Amino acid sequence: MTEPATQAKVAPKSSRRRSRELALQGIYQWRLTSDDQLQIEKQIRAEKGVGRYDVEFFSKLLRGVLTHHADLETVVAMHLDRTLDELSPVEFSVLLIGAYELIYLSEIPYRVAINEAVELAKIFGGTDGHKFVNGVLDKVAAQVRTVEVSGNSGKIVT
Repeated sequence: MTEPATQAKVAPKSSRRRSRELALQGIYQWRLTSDDQLQIEKQIRAEKGVGRYDVEFFSKLLRGVLTHHADLETVVAMHLDRTLDELSPVEFSVLLIGAYELIYLSEIPYRVAINEAVELAKIFGGTDGHKFVNGVLDKVAAQVRTVEVSGNSGKIVT
């Protein structure tokens, strides 16, 4: 039996995308509960059915964001039209992931970092939250990746 023509085929998520989703889950949990980062990581890794993900990248994101959250919050806050406390926990968490990638993971092109954060916001955030995330991270990228943004090489590597 063949699939009905009306069903769109969805490409499987990349292992890095899934790692970002799991990191988002952990950062969200940390933001709401203030649980220990190692306990959160251990809990997420122990969950059944999390799917295929890049364990090393997940750990790097989760640990990196939570270790540097104060610096990341300072950078993000400079580009907000509201306080950090007024952000939804999802937008807050997505912005921290995007800012972390822009600041600390220079091997990831800025367009990829922003696009991945926007996709997380589309999936897990509120209506139009992805537009807000895009605008804020564009400003962060212009601040922290000046040469790359001004050069606008167009080179995208995932």
